Amino acid sequence: MVRVKRIYDEPATEDGTRVLVDRLWPRGIAKDKARIDEWLKEIAPSDELRQWFGHDPARWDEFRERYRRELDAKAELLDGLRKLAAGGTVTLLFAAKDEQHNNAVVLKDILVEQ
Repeated sequence: MVRVKRIYDEPATEDGTRVLVDRLWPRGIAKDKARIDEWLKEIAPSDELRQWFGHDPARWDEFRERYRRELDAKAELLDGLRKLAAGGTVTLLFAAKDEQHNNAVVLKDILVEQ
């Protein structure tokens, strides 16, 4: 099972393995409070793509396509997430305010599809 959740939300036991999937550490969160199990900053969108997107919902469809293309070169990282999910719940953590238009949503879709 793969879930997505803002890192600012309270950690819960049903989160399972908590994986931060942002390139940058979230503002205002102490590392001990975040209670993450893994930080996969390498799986996050490139700086160029992240800056181009700027969390603009009008760019969402194009962002999803571009990010999926970037992830084609990161099959090993995706396989690692798949293995984690096969062993139990994995919660992909993100810092964006928009809970529907962010890279964790794209990652979850890819993991669920495959």
